Amino acid sequence: METVHIEALRPTQATHGEREVNEKTRTYRSLDGPALQKAIAEKPVPIVLGPEGAAFLIDHHHVASALWRAEIHRVPIVLVRDLSALSLHVFWLTLENQRWTWPYDASGARISFVDMPVHVWEASDDEFRSVAAAVRGAGGYSKSSEPLQEFLWADFFRRNFTAPRSDDAYREVVEAATKLARTRAALGLPGFLGATGEPRS
Repeated sequence: METVHIEALRPTQATHGEREVNEKTRTYRSLDGPALQKAIAEKPVPIVLGPEGAAFLIDHHHVASALWRAEIHRVPIVLVRDLSALSLHVFWLTLENQRWTWPYDASGARISFVDMPVHVWEASDDEFRSVAAAVRGAGGYSKSSEPLQEFLWADFFRRNFTAPRSDDAYREVVEAATKLARTRAALGLPGFLGATGEPRS
């Protein structure tokens, strides 16, 4: 499988969940030899080629960031599409139309494409992105093929909770958010499991 240097990968999202990255980093650091190589091979990162042949990540930003922090500098890739013939402006519009980019900051505000980070490790921490991942892990909703699923859930939780500023506050938000995810307030979000106590359609 083809690999690229993580430093050469351009992110297509401005934020990530720092807690999630740290957890993945600890996992990679705990492995070595064949077990580490297997873990890396199981998560090839999907890319598109942009102007001048630059490789842009369209998913698995947390994986790439965690590998970099674990001092693993190359990652296997899967080429999804070659868009290198497009101008930079049309390229970003195409990514947005395909739902392959998330140009929003940690407060949920829209940013310009020119302000997107250049490297995966430059992404800002969005606590609600970590909350969204933790809620899915706790069974609050199911994984789906919907693009940007966890960012959509993160925005939902952002509208309903104050950003946690401590580990204890984070755990409280995750617990409350997991309950909220199983109410009709979350109806329409990708991976919604149905309101607790109601039959699933």
